[in-house]
Amino acid sequence: KIADKHHFKVLFHEKPFAGINGSGKHNNWSLSTDTGVNLLSPGSTPMKNLQFLTFFVNTIKAVDNYEELLRSSIASASNDHRLGANEAPPAILSIFIGEQLNEVLNELEGVSKGKLSPEEKTELKLNVVGKIPEILLDNTDRNRTSPFAFTGNKFEMRGVGSKANCAKPMTVLNTIMAKQLLSFKKEVDQLVDKKGLKKDEAIFNVLREYIKTCKRIRFEGDGYSEAWENEAKSRGLSNNKNTPQALKVLTSKESLALFKSMNVMSEIEVRVRQEVELEEYVSHIQIEGRVFTELAYGYVIPAAVEYQNKLIKNVVGLKEVYGAAHKKMSESQLDIVERISEHIRDIKIKTDAMVEERKKANNMVEINKKALAYCDHVRPYFDQIRYHCDKLEQLIGNEYWPLSKYRELLFIK
Repeated sequence: KIADKHHFKVLFHEKPFAGINGSGKHNNWSLSTDTGVNLLSPGSTPMKNLQFLTFFVNTIKAVDNYEELLRSSIASASNDHRLGANEAPPAILSIFIGEQLNEVLNELEGVSKGKLSPEEKTELKLNVVGKIPEILLDNTDRNRTSPFAFTGNKFEMRGVGSKANCAKPMTVLNTIMAKQLLSFKKEVDQLVDKKGLKKDEAIFNVLREYIKTCKRIRFEGDGYSEAWENEAKSRGLSNNKNTPQALKVLTSKESLALFKSMNVMSEIEVRVRQEVELEEYVSHIQIEGRVFTELAYGYVIPAAVEYQNKLIKNVVGLKEVYGAAHKKMSESQLDIVERISEHIRDIKIKTDAMVEERKKANNMVEINKKALAYCDHVRPYFDQIRYHCDKLEQLIGNEYWPLSKYRELLFIK
């Protein structure tokens, strides 16, 4: 209704226009008790803050354990255009928690192993855990390049596509968190039962190990930078830049075991979902490829030839009127004629090559191989063909161009 009121159209495609920021969803996620107590919100006592810290660190641990699976939950053909495009979170999953909370975790990393002395326990509860509410008052999220950021009393997952169903990433996040909390309880119980530690000592010990082992997922810098891409690789984080790559992890042993053990999905259900998502990806790229072919042969090339003929006719007319003197007068027209011919040739060559790659992909039976073929061998032609079509759009007069020009789509019509 709002769009209609202002004579706009609503587009849910993640990246409808090249060079213009796309759109996505920010999924705000937290945990609460059945009485509405937010477990990711610090309290007024050290014990309540320890509760916050427990769920906070366990969330980081869960994402670190299953970062590749979480990335797969936001994969789609249209979202591939947006992720990592200097406007949206990168395809690398990392967590931003802010400088102050990083300092808290760094201090907790130094907790003594085993039983804690009364002095150390007091120091932890008063000067480390006790300061958390004060820290969070001035710990607003200042990093908009992070795909998974802590924003005061919740985490914000920012890579979800604008037309995606939020249920998919939320299902994965809830599942990995449930799995992690079960593991956490088991580890704490073992320290209490077998090592004789008190409950709070056991919690501090387990959290300390989690903080150490999931450091790689914490990142406070620029998620758009090439430096981060290189650093993430050295940290062992995945960087699946396209949907076929991202969806592979769904049927890994770890993922299948996770969903089965948590009674979320059976192995067959997971495999079917992966197949459906790959088929959807193939259909999407397949349709785009067919549309490219139709636009190239049915609209762009005919318009280019018609305008080219108009210029040639003009050159012939100048020659008839001015004789040898026409060469200087028709120099610009002939230059445009030549450039149009070059772009027509390249469009035809690349469109024909793309069609052949589509035929090869369509003959493949396995959906995994077909999706990769469309991704690696068909889709790359889109940008190449688009480049030459854009050049012709700039060269050809408006009255000869049968499609809305890019500037008209964005700013005029």
